[in-house]
Amino acid sequence: MTTQIVILAAGMGSRLGRSLPKPLTELADGRTIMGQQFDNIHQAFGKAAQVTVVVGYKLEHIIEAFPEASFVYNEQYDQTNTSKSLMRALQASAPGGVLWMNGDVVFDPAALERAAKLVARDQSFVSVNTAKVSDEEVKYTTDAEGYIRELSKTVKNGLGEAVGINYISRDDKAVLLRQLKRVGDQDYFERGIELAIEQDKLHIEPVDISDLYAVEIDFAEDLERANLFV
Repeated sequence: MTTQIVILAAGMGSRLGRSLPKPLTELADGRTIMGQQFDNIHQAFGKAAQVTVVVGYKLEHIIEAFPEASFVYNEQYDQTNTSKSLMRALQASAPGGVLWMNGDVVFDPAALERAAKLVARDQSFVSVNTAKVSDEEVKYTTDAEGYIRELSKTVKNGLGEAVGINYISRDDKAVLLRQLKRVGDQDYFERGIELAIEQDKLHIEPVDISDLYAVEIDFAEDLERANLFV
């Protein structure tokens, strides 16, 4: 079955202060953030990978830049967070698991090559970086078996940070979708994952990519750091 991949790109990205959607921000090598993501996807999963982009803010610019993709519209992009964008994407997806990523992450191509091994065995996962644990980032802890136990910005004594590249298996997708419908409009999708773990006993594996780069672009200094890698 062809791998289904979703890029969440509906937000306004106001903190970066650009006129275009943040995923269309140009990097030092001339590609955009999303262009780098598409290149990484094709390298890991081939040209046949089915990519769906959740759009909202100034959607016409993203649609024009990536006509080969499919698109899902979050019409409440200015009132909701990533939980509702992912909800819409999962609702529109075909049977089978879904790999998704935030549309503002510049990351090492090897991150998806590593992830592809878990996708192949249909194991739900969250990619993590254990090299740093910042207060403002989504952090995680694990249970005795090594699966994700907590996943949020308020986690205490976190083992590392989530980097925004994740996968939900075929069998786990309906459970996550139900939880995403329940969470608040301003919740991140990680809240849906955390509830699915807590209430439905989902096994979500952390995939450590600390040896690779992955930079979430929120501010100008993040963009400067990302440009050191590309």
